Amino acid sequence: MEIRKAKDADFSAMQVLFDEARGTIAALGINQWQNGDPKPETVREDIALGQSYVIMEGDALCGTFALMNDSEPTYDVIYDGDWKTGNDNKNYQAVHRVAIAVSMRGRGISTAIIDFAAEHARELGRVSLRIDTHEGNVVMRRMLEKHGFVLCGVIYLGDGAARVAYEKIL
Repeated sequence: MEIRKAKDADFSAMQVLFDEARGTIAALGINQWQNGDPKPETVREDIALGQSYVIMEGDALCGTFALMNDSEPTYDVIYDGDWKTGNDNKNYQAVHRVAIAVSMRGRGISTAIIDFAAEHARELGRVSLRIDTHEGNVVMRRMLEKHGFVLCGVIYLGDGAARVAYEKIL
């Protein structure tokens, strides 16, 4: 398994993973990503900024995620709780847009993503990883808790949608 920065040539395969993820999320009966998120222009911007990654198993693209270069504005205010490293802390690595091929689930890819993100964050001198998801996304929430993330509270996206927010201290 190899993790590398995404390239423009990976875009179509990444879209397939996002489509599969939308299907998984829809089966949970929640609206996360059902409006076409992540938007193609967002994914292309992530690639251009060098903050999008892919997980390769041989020639097969089996996962993708983004590590944000800057702090996440929607994490500036948290409700019904506090960030573990402090609400004013900007020294974290935000993880977004995680998608794993259905055929590759249960094979350690989420562990590889979290381990890679943690190492990347440490190299940048960051003190934690932060991530958010829909309250009803039990698959993602279970994965985060399995990997040592702690539920911290609720954040609101730019469109006003509530998301549960997690943090893992490194």
